[in-house]
Amino acid sequence: MKYSQLMAAGLLWSLAASAALAQNAGYAPPQNVLQLSASASVEVQQDLLTLNLTAIREGPDAVGVQTQLKVALDAALGEARKAAQPGQLDVRTGNFGLYPRYTREGKIAGWHGTAELVLEGRDFARITATAAKISTMTMGGVGFGLSREQRAKVEGDAQSMAIENFKSKASDLARGFGFAGYTLREVAVNANDQGFPRPRMLSMEARTASAADMPVPVEAGKSTVTVNVSGSVQLK
Repeated sequence: MKYSQLMAAGLLWSLAASAALAQNAGYAPPQNVLQLSASASVEVQQDLLTLNLTAIREGPDAVGVQTQLKVALDAALGEARKAAQPGQLDVRTGNFGLYPRYTREGKIAGWHGTAELVLEGRDFARITATAAKISTMTMGGVGFGLSREQRAKVEGDAQSMAIENFKSKASDLARGFGFAGYTLREVAVNANDQGFPRPRMLSMEARTASAADMPVPVEAGKSTVTVNVSGSVQLK
């Protein structure tokens, strides 16, 4: 290697070493930093009901099955829209699909299909009464949860409590380690809710003819909204 090349290589190594030393000198490892977390939970009544209504049809050809499903869904939509009210009863369509049935030889023997209608909202009585009037579809499932408004309120309450718990815990730990107080370095806030499962409702097919227009009884459970606050503080 030529002398000029050796000098250039040495200069580059010297500059790299100097930069590393300067970086280490300028960014010393933090001291007296404490990592901690705190949480708070609020239990609240579930105020959102979701009902899934389904129609199942079978036939020898796909077009015929699709037509039957469309007729059933159109009739159900017409009935549901009469009672629709934003936030109280929202109506939307769900899955719609056609599937072939095969023989043992692998040939198509017929078709079956499903259509779904979803009723969702905070007015349980309106939702169940509307579902009871729909004769072209049957009950496919039920779910309970929290509305957007309820979730925001409860998360706000739990968040305030979690932050106070975090601050109190940081103060106690600072004093325990012999420091007068602390300053906040970084923090992360996370929220989640856990609903308690409820029994599924009986299928509308199980109702007697005399009870055809009677709403199916429903009962919501509770959800627990938990907010976790985690981060680090500088003891001082």
